[in-house]
Amino acid sequence: MCLGANKADLHQVITAKPEGLNRASTTAKASQTQISTITSSAYLRESIKPIPEESGIHPLWPSKNEYDEWYNVPATITNAISERLHVQKDHPISITRSIIESKFPQPLFKYYNEEFPVVSTYRNFDSLGFPADHPGRSKTDTYYINKNTVLRTHTSAHQREIFKENKSRGFLISADVYRRDAIDRSHYPVFHQMEGAQTWDRNEVPNGDLAAAVWKDFEALPKHSMVVEDPNPTVHPERNPLQAEHHSMEEVEAMAAHLKRSIELVVAEIFTRAKAAATASDPNYVDEPLKVRWIEAYFPFTSPSWELEVFWQGDWLEVLGCGIVKQDVLDGADMHQQAGWAFGMGLERIAMLMFEIPDIRLFWSKDQRFLSQFEGVSDNLDRLRRFIPFSKYPACYKDVAFWLRSSSSSAGGGLSANSRDFHENDVMEIVRDVGGDVVEDVKQTDSFTHPKTGRRSLCYRINYRSLERTLTNEEANEYHENVRQALVKQLGVELR
Repeated sequence: MCLGANKADLHQVITAKPEGLNRASTTAKASQTQISTITSSAYLRESIKPIPEESGIHPLWPSKNEYDEWYNVPATITNAISERLHVQKDHPISITRSIIESKFPQPLFKYYNEEFPVVSTYRNFDSLGFPADHPGRSKTDTYYINKNTVLRTHTSAHQREIFKENKSRGFLISADVYRRDAIDRSHYPVFHQMEGAQTWDRNEVPNGDLAAAVWKDFEALPKHSMVVEDPNPTVHPERNPLQAEHHSMEEVEAMAAHLKRSIELVVAEIFTRAKAAATASDPNYVDEPLKVRWIEAYFPFTSPSWELEVFWQGDWLEVLGCGIVKQDVLDGADMHQQAGWAFGMGLERIAMLMFEIPDIRLFWSKDQRFLSQFEGVSDNLDRLRRFIPFSKYPACYKDVAFWLRSSSSSAGGGLSANSRDFHENDVMEIVRDVGGDVVEDVKQTDSFTHPKTGRRSLCYRINYRSLERTLTNEEANEYHENVRQALVKQLGVELR
């Protein structure tokens, strides 16, 4: 059925809780979702055509003879690799990157914005301490070129090699990252992250006193006027342990203070600009003191670890994860005498908050009604303004119900390349391939197990809504029938 347009619920989109440094990094949260993507063409790609075989997508893309049975990268994803939104002038993702970089100035920090997304599984998982059975390694979560090669799922995949280069005490990595994920207004299988780190060398600091050197750097950092809640101790023996074999308590206290102040200054800059944009757009906007809070977290490659939340428009929103770098990561980069901190954040999430962009698909739009609103901002950040939505077109809701194969389980996620288990991300991938950016969201609405046969039936509701024009019911029906047939062909389900 096709329904009239509802007002975009931006608040619901931006308050959806993300998952710290990166989703694949947290064991406890590994099955949740973070920001994901589809892709766009003239204005927005409604149905993305595969790249002609003879044209290729990038000179560094692996040749077909490197593919094996693990290969699961659709054309919608390979087409997105050349977009590089994080370096496109006047694009909101690039603007967001530039604002954050301004708080980590060169030459102390070196910027890496050109890293190619194809990496080894060792770099993406093993070098960062991911266990062999971590859900993030599954084909249902990650795009594989072959058994040993993936599209990076986080910017942390480049962490060790950049540490090893040791060209500066600090660095920032901004890049596109890839994950199979849900379909809704805040998730897309291609999104952008920024990774940052700073280290101190015990052999170079005065008298070898690392804690004193870090505190000296801390005192040089500017202050801010935010209200900060930080109720927990810096370390906790069980929840947030000290790396006692490598760091003293004094060193970690100093590095934690430096890390938190550095991140707080970034958040203050971002949300001060967001407030200024809101005030310029709405004369009735009520300014309130900015409040942030630190909470304990877990990541495989930092300890102790924290997440930062910001109180924004009535809710606590997680904006990033960070921590003290585990020494085995630094040792792997031949940095045995160094210690430091690292953080990671999703650029889409920050941009959606700062510009009040209600739908993640818009970042991939070629529509001048979207892009023209950011013209000139890269050269003059004082021109930053809230995004003004253009008319929202009607939604068309279509349901698809099917029986799973009797041998399938809804858990899925096994590491076998030939696994026939059902996983919801497989449904999402098929819908993306068929519908592209015409699909606003997909939600499971029913699950039924037959009492006699034990077979399981699922029903999904697909919301077809273009960002550029009204879809006819006939067009939505055509998309939907193609989805139905693709589910049968690729997953072997039985339609109801």
